[in-house]
Amino acid sequence: MKAFRLDELEAERAANEGAYLQFIRERNMSVGLYALDAGALDTQQPHKQDEVYLVVSGHGSITVGTETTQVARGSVVYVPAGAAHKFHHITEDLRVMVIFSPPEG
Repeated sequence: MKAFRLDELEAERAANEGAYLQFIRERNMSVGLYALDAGALDTQQPHKQDEVYLVVSGHGSITVGTETTQVARGSVVYVPAGAAHKFHHITEDLRVMVIFSPPEG
């Protein structure tokens, strides 16, 4: 078993000065914490993997392909492999759990 606390993951991510912290990598999936501060630009590119975002805090919008929706704590968004997607209009620091299948990278 592997168990984590969001506050500890956030502290580790911040200490490493990166927007993304991968904390689980297994044969069929990987999981990370993605952080975008209010007003930040999301520069990610489409991924080769399917992914699921679970917003753990914050508020903003996400566009996947041509569809846009607002997201906040508790929002879950599925992004198919290869789809263009970006978070934007981030009005409150976003912290997002990201699940990739198969594992990223």
